[in-house]
Amino acid sequence: MSQTNNPLIAFSDAMADAVEKAGAATVLVNARQRMPASGVVFEPTLVLTANHVVERDSNLNVLLADGSQINASLAGRDPASDLAVLRLERPAPAVAQPASTDGRVGQLVLALGRPSSGGIEASLGVISAAGGPARTHRGGLLERYLRTDTIPYPGFSGGPLVDAFGQVLGINTSGLAHGAAITIPASLAWPLAQSLAQHGRLRRGYLGVRSQPVELPSGAEQALSRSQSTGLLLVGVDHGSPAGSAGLMVGDILVGLAGHTVSDPDELLGYLTGDLVGQATPVEILRGGQRMQLSVTVGERS
Repeated sequence: MSQTNNPLIAFSDAMADAVEKAGAATVLVNARQRMPASGVVFEPTLVLTANHVVERDSNLNVLLADGSQINASLAGRDPASDLAVLRLERPAPAVAQPASTDGRVGQLVLALGRPSSGGIEASLGVISAAGGPARTHRGGLLERYLRTDTIPYPGFSGGPLVDAFGQVLGINTSGLAHGAAITIPASLAWPLAQSLAQHGRLRRGYLGVRSQPVELPSGAEQALSRSQSTGLLLVGVDHGSPAGSAGLMVGDILVGLAGHTVSDPDELLGYLTGDLVGQATPVEILRGGQRMQLSVTVGERS
């Protein structure tokens, strides 16, 4: 078999091309005393990286694929999602292209990093799992995540996971799952990065309740006019909180928020997005077996 017809050579060349394409927008992030980390240029003057590798707020710089260095400033950070955005003093020549999908289990992928001036580094593997929502040890809720069997070499945090076309599937980090490497999908990371660049932080809603899942009493489906088996029993309502001011009480069963059915605490946390902060939002509850709808002005969680 000639080299031109060798499928292994074609596959190898395709992987190398993908590394070259995505590697042009993968930078070294110099923001901590230990080994530098990696980042991805997602707009000409903006770099997305992992928050835990940005250990200082000043004296930041990134190293580009061509070996040039650009000074940077911290545009925003969010410890809960372990994302941070750096603003470059001048535009970078290459911008990463996000993939149109989150990737599928079994798909071949490459984890990239630029942990030194020696050049781009890569690790080949497959997407081994996709999940979410999941709580992180930093108190956040990750709506979606990917796990791969790529090797997370030192300095790879903040770097991209890319497909065979060199498009970015997500941002790799070891800062959310007690040191285990996971990938935040680009479809989630890119909008969060835009918000960090614009506002410097991510806004999250706050009701001021403590709750636990419970099975709904008999007759609830008739009262709600829908099929729903569980809700959230309010076991605590903070004094002066948005929930308290709206009239929610201990013993109420919360079953809906802003038109969404709520059946467990993670769903409630996921629906309390920054878009709801300061907005009068309908909350659906069961009180004494009867359906009620209250209006809550959602606060901002610190």
